[in-house]
Amino acid sequence: MRTLLVDHHTGYARSVQGALLNCGFAVDVTHTLDEAAAAVGCARYDILLLELALPDGDGLDWLKQLRRNGKAMPAMVISDLNDLDRRIASFNGGADDFMSKPVSTEELIARMRAMLRRSNQMTAPLIGLGNVEFDPIGRQAWVDGRPLRIARRELCILEHLLSHAGRTVPRASLEDSIYSFDNEVSTNALEVAIYRLRGHLRKSVATLRITTARGIGYSVELNGAASVPP
Repeated sequence: MRTLLVDHHTGYARSVQGALLNCGFAVDVTHTLDEAAAAVGCARYDILLLELALPDGDGLDWLKQLRRNGKAMPAMVISDLNDLDRRIASFNGGADDFMSKPVSTEELIARMRAMLRRSNQMTAPLIGLGNVEFDPIGRQAWVDGRPLRIARRELCILEHLLSHAGRTVPRASLEDSIYSFDNEVSTNALEVAIYRLRGHLRKSVATLRITTARGIGYSVELNGAASVPP
């Protein structure tokens, strides 16, 4: 679940980023509207966390422009200002929720999950194939009803593959979904994560497997199924 956090308070942004990473979110942090616009222009985000008072302009004006441009990602406005007029203006400008600083990261994450549940992007509560299920909101996977304990990146890969079951997912698309801009990614990082995920699935007796379309990407299919053409 890729998140864009726009806030010029470095310490606060680092704290929120850490809490979200621990809960399975990939987080890009930008400190200005120019940086945020560049990020939105080259990556797809599932959710936006937006401070209003930014060094190069009003975050609410930028959010309105995003909505006019057809960007429908759920947006949480976070602000030092908590007057009624500002909150109403935020909702009227395209925000899905509003929180006042200082925020509790536990409440922030709970509200983010609630926003995602309401979002049209999350029409089904669970996704799955065979005996494997995944909850995109709760960030949890199960095999035959038993929790699958895997690292965040492996969980994101599983989510992305299950969301595109029956199709080959290009390598670049997988990397874009699981790595934020400031991740240092080695050339074989994705292969290592896929290798570990395959091991977890075998150990848990999952009835699906991850197949490789060499030079293209990966797909997920039921064990014994014919290979899916790329």
